[in-house]
Amino acid sequence: MAGMTLGKKPPDLLGNSAWNAIAFLVAVALNLAILPFVVVHLGLAAFGVAGLVTACIAPALVFSNALGLSTARELAQRLEPSDREDARRLFATAVTLAVGAGAPITIFFLFAGAPLARLGFHLAGPAADDLGRAFALAGTGWLCQCLSAVFVSLFTARQDYRRIASIGMASTVVTTLSMLLLIPASPYASTFLGCQALGFATSLLMALVWSRGAMGQWLAPPGLHRDALGRLVRFGSWQVAAQGGALLAGQADRYLLGALLQPQFVGFYGVAQRLQEATYIGILKVGEILFPYFSTLQKESEDRRGDLLFRSSWILNVLAASALGGLIPVAGPLLHVWTGAEVAAEAARVLVVLSIAGIIGSSANVFGFYLLAQGRSRSNALIALVTGVVTLVTSAIALPRFGWQAAGWSACAGMIAQMVTIVLLLRRSFDLADMWPRVVHCVLMPLGIGIATALALRYGLHRAPFQLAPSWWSVGAISSLSVATIFVVAVAASQLGPYRSACWRDMRAIVGRFVPLKAI
Repeated sequence: MAGMTLGKKPPDLLGNSAWNAIAFLVAVALNLAILPFVVVHLGLAAFGVAGLVTACIAPALVFSNALGLSTARELAQRLEPSDREDARRLFATAVTLAVGAGAPITIFFLFAGAPLARLGFHLAGPAADDLGRAFALAGTGWLCQCLSAVFVSLFTARQDYRRIASIGMASTVVTTLSMLLLIPASPYASTFLGCQALGFATSLLMALVWSRGAMGQWLAPPGLHRDALGRLVRFGSWQVAAQGGALLAGQADRYLLGALLQPQFVGFYGVAQRLQEATYIGILKVGEILFPYFSTLQKESEDRRGDLLFRSSWILNVLAASALGGLIPVAGPLLHVWTGAEVAAEAARVLVVLSIAGIIGSSANVFGFYLLAQGRSRSNALIALVTGVVTLVTSAIALPRFGWQAAGWSACAGMIAQMVTIVLLLRRSFDLADMWPRVVHCVLMPLGIGIATALALRYGLHRAPFQLAPSWWSVGAISSLSVATIFVVAVAASQLGPYRSACWRDMRAIVGRFVPLKAI
């Protein structure tokens, strides 16, 4: 217990998490609100085609995400005025990489994307006729996203999450409004992807304007500097492998569904995944502020770093288990009121399985940020590749044998493999006397209790003498009650372990930060 002390900057971390949470709430509210409108006007087949095009563009995110993370990490270590020239060289090199590699990737999608998609997914008819425009708009949107990642890394390095959140919210608002205006007049997959591209272009414009105004002295025109290139590549090469594994894990079911079945099944899967993904990404965004913070702690002692890691893990795992677990009891009614009875009948079980997978996968979030900050991209790559390979193999076995509703099983298998890998790496990363009790108490226990409680609530709801009416108020009430129940059970369980006092102090500090009552 003595080693578990609160960090030096908890108010800053909590404030940054709040900005990320606000941006997430705006994004998830608008995305989830617009999706039924999109499905109704596009149809599940066109929505499925848009999902397949997005899955085809996803490999390019391996490069853009790795470049953004690598740039943010290097800039976070060069914030002093004496480091300005070195930081300018890094920024100039990152911009050059974004343009020099991003442009050929976009051109490839423009010319080869549609023919390869027709061949791989057996698309024909009107859906195939729209593929050329769909890939052109999706590729252009990705290029804007790639360039934006470099400029946003300036704010990430300085932990300026107010501006990052504002950029994200503006992008979401532009995307949503453009869908409302354009999709009814042009109900095609390309229109949906074009609206997303407008949002990415908005992000790029805002990041460019704000960075010039707030950090003009740290900017530099494109240029290639050997020392900066070496640092970015050393960190980014393993990060590419990590992003590639994450790609396999996230897109394996969608690729195989597209190759084996009709596009509407990809649409069913996309609807279920959208709910789970929105919640999971929200948790990830809340914890994202730990990456630049961990980057500034490299000279701290092992006990200090381990302390922050495990305390952060417990908090985020309780949050993840509560938020994702709240979807499990109401999966069917929620899909019914959101997108209709047909989608609910087909996708409810998949949503349950994906939610369980998301809870298990939350074990990797904090540890992944720690590894990134410490420059240990090889370990992150190992975690992602193990997860991706297990997910892909499970999908290849389960989907042909059991049909499309086996989608999601592979995600659970991959996340279990990820958790095992993380536990083994944790043991190798820290030489702490109480390592295993911390792993059990802070990592495994909140996730396991969250899954068990959510499944118990789902079973009880199905066995209840009344049936939950498919209405927003009833679904919202039961889901909120489920979230609260899982949260209370997880916090209560933490009081049975050796770190109960520390967990309780952290929870009081967090609640007191946002609800400053003397009674807390």
